[in-house]
Amino acid sequence: MATSLPQDAAELPPQMSVAEFRSVVERIEQEVARVMVGQADTVRDVLTCVIAGGHALLEGAPGLGKTMLVRTLGEALDLEFSRIQFTPDLMPADITGTNILMEDHEGRRQFAFQPGPIFANLILADEINRATPKTQSALLEAMQEKTVTVADTMHPLAQPFFVLATQNPLEMEGTYPLPEAQLDRFFYKLLVPYPNASDLTEIVRRTTTRLSLAADRVADGATVETMGQLARQVPIASHVTDYVVRLVLATHPEGDAAAPVVRRYVRYGVSPRGAQSIVLGAKIRALMEGRLNVSFDDVRAVALPSLRHRLILNFEAEASETTADDVLRGLLEAVPETG
Repeated sequence: MATSLPQDAAELPPQMSVAEFRSVVERIEQEVARVMVGQADTVRDVLTCVIAGGHALLEGAPGLGKTMLVRTLGEALDLEFSRIQFTPDLMPADITGTNILMEDHEGRRQFAFQPGPIFANLILADEINRATPKTQSALLEAMQEKTVTVADTMHPLAQPFFVLATQNPLEMEGTYPLPEAQLDRFFYKLLVPYPNASDLTEIVRRTTTRLSLAADRVADGATVETMGQLARQVPIASHVTDYVVRLVLATHPEGDAAAPVVRRYVRYGVSPRGAQSIVLGAKIRALMEGRLNVSFDDVRAVALPSLRHRLILNFEAEASETTADDVLRGLLEAVPETG
């Protein structure tokens, strides 16, 4: 039975029920699974970012299907897909586009804007850490403002607009770590795991035969935007919001609420965007499970992808090979649900 939001949850009634929301998510995941083997959790997390209108940073070794995931998701959502291969010699204009001198039918010459590959709905920024900081920063305006400025002229990007960036954590030679300001623009940072034995067997079977699959369209951009509007209307109890706030404040080592693991290993805590990402991600997770209430479990489930890229660790953490995930797991154990 379809469930709708209570009258006091929002001033405007949603155009989609919770049951329809969950049905669309399941159909998208089924289509992606027809093409891509395994990685179900990663697929759901990427889909959460798309519904939230945010951007995702995927980190994993080569050959784990990061590019295929993004391309297949674009097919299932009927979104215009564009891939940008980041290299050290890539220039900002190669991404945003540039003004070129054109000649009309009367022989008059004038500058006209030639859009770059950023003008699409779903952007795959492949190996983003291989480009120079100047080129990486060309994405900042697009990711935050969803516009591109060239020669003092602002050009709006297509809607919806998502950047799904990948980086390889193994080969660090010739790479440029993303600055904190750009990392903060990503809604989630996802760690793509290596496939297990059964998934690897299926991958080998599919890729060494003549079998070729493509995802069918099951939704479009308007549907995704409607799903995002519904997610933002989901109510969240004040004590759950308070838990999110205390989690975020506990990541700041100089604060009174800092957890012991944070004081030991963290140099700088997460920004307010971390709290926003947790709350919206938890709302979408609740809807995906057919619920209209955000639980503490929802918050804990999205805490790591929301915060791992926003923590800046100190030298002791690097020396002891303590990761951001290690710190966050300790933080979740240290911060009680009720203050």
